[in-house]
Amino acid sequence: MNTPTTGISKVLDKLLRPLLFDKHVRSTTIIDGVDLIRRLETYAANGYRKPTTCLCTLDITDLYTMLPQEESLNVLMEFLHYSGYQKVKGIPCDAIRKSAHLVITENLFIYEKNFYKQIIGGAMGSAFILRLANIFMWKLEKELVHRQEASNEIYDRYIDDIFFISNQSLDIINEMLDEANNFHSNIKLVRQIGTNLPFLHVYIENKNGTLTTSVYHKEAPEPHIVPFKSDHPRHVFKNIIETALLRAMRYSSTLDIFHQERRSIQLMLLYNGYEQSLANYKEDVHRVWNEVFNKTSIMATKLIGNRNNCNTAEELVS
Repeated sequence: MNTPTTGISKVLDKLLRPLLFDKHVRSTTIIDGVDLIRRLETYAANGYRKPTTCLCTLDITDLYTMLPQEESLNVLMEFLHYSGYQKVKGIPCDAIRKSAHLVITENLFIYEKNFYKQIIGGAMGSAFILRLANIFMWKLEKELVHRQEASNEIYDRYIDDIFFISNQSLDIINEMLDEANNFHSNIKLVRQIGTNLPFLHVYIENKNGTLTTSVYHKEAPEPHIVPFKSDHPRHVFKNIIETALLRAMRYSSTLDIFHQERRSIQLMLLYNGYEQSLANYKEDVHRVWNEVFNKTSIMATKLIGNRNNCNTAEELVS
C-alpha cells in the first residue's frame, strides 16, 4: 500500500519490531504447524499431558480493523515504559506516540466516489498497524500467558489465532476466557474447546492422554486445487504435489495417519486431472521424504508412532 503515512509506518515498524518480538512474544509466537507440533511434543515429553487435557482455540474477530485507536496508543506507551524505554534508538517515546497517532488516525479512502476517514482500527497492510495490534494483544493476553506459564501449559498465538492447552476444569477455562473477552468491547474472542480441534492446518486430538496430529482440511476448498489443464507453468503442479506430501509427512503423527493422507492426496490429484503426474507418485513420495529427512535420524521424524522402526522410509508406500 502507498499512502502519505506509509514511510512513517515503515520506520515505526522497524523501530518497534525487535523490542516486541525478541523480548516479549517470541516464546508465545508460532510460525507454522511444524512449530506447533514441536511444542506439543515437548509438552507431552515433560509429562503434562493427561486424558482430560482440553484443547482450546481463540479466533480474534477483525483485530486490525477493530483496534481502538486511542487505547492502542495508550497501550503502546505502557509497553515502552514497561520495557524501560524513555527513548528508542534516540527517538523520544512522545515523538513515537505522535507519529503513531498520524499513522492510525489519518486514513482516508474513497468508496463510491465519496471520501471517508477511518475512525476505528487501522489500514490493512500497514506495517505499523500489524505491530500495534501485536502490542495491544501483549496487553490483552498478558494475564492469560501468566496463568498458562504458572501451570506449565501451552499458550501460542499465530497473528490473530490463539491455541492453548489446559488441565483446568471447563468452568475455570470459560471464566478465564470471559475475563479476556471483557478486555475491550471492540475485540471479541471466538472460542472452541474440546479434546479434538483444528489449528492452522493441523488437526489435533487427545485420545485418552495421547496427542495425535494430522493434516486438517477445510471443507470449503476441498478437494479443489489448480486444475492440471489450466494454463500455469509446469513447476506449479509439481510444487502442489510436493507441498501436499511434505505437509502430510510433517503433520502425520503415525504411519497409518500418513497413509490415509497419502491416499487422500491421490484422490485429490485424480479429481483435478493430475493422472499424468500420478504415474510417478510413489517415486515423488520417496523423493520428498529423502529431501526432507535424509539427514535426519528416524528417531527425530514426525512419524511419531513409528520412530523405533528403522524401515519407516521403505514402508512409506505400500
